[in-house]
Amino acid sequence: MAQTKPGDTLHLHYKGTLDDGTVFDSSEGRDPLSFELGSGQIIPGLEAGLKDMEVGEKRTVRVEPAEAYGEHQADRVQAVDRANIPDHIPTEPGTQLQVQTQDGQAVNVVVAEVTDDEVFLDANHPLAGKALNFDVELVAIA
Repeated sequence: MAQTKPGDTLHLHYKGTLDDGTVFDSSEGRDPLSFELGSGQIIPGLEAGLKDMEVGEKRTVRVEPAEAYGEHQADRVQAVDRANIPDHIPTEPGTQLQVQTQDGQAVNVVVAEVTDDEVFLDANHPLAGKALNFDVELVAIA
């Protein structure tokens, strides 16, 4: 059987979970994920874990934060004066927002914490600092 190699287009089904069992993403009920191996289209740790797989093979790949979305960086959490946030903008913890930087770039943030005076916006990827577990099945190599 053919084994995966850089340049192959892989089609795989997957379920991604955190260590506590929370499912953060899955291809269940959808077409398999398709991408070119070695092209950097998926996180490095998962890509490395798919090396030398054969069609029909199933495996579990654990990806540490450094090979996924990086460690959580405290300097990516910013306190904003609550008075500077318009009333129509939701500020409940967990709310995803998009803010514009001074140079006009759009950045996705999550409301991390709210106090009487400040709203803390976290620009880290939601999965930063977390180990990721992927149950994968290689469906096809093109």
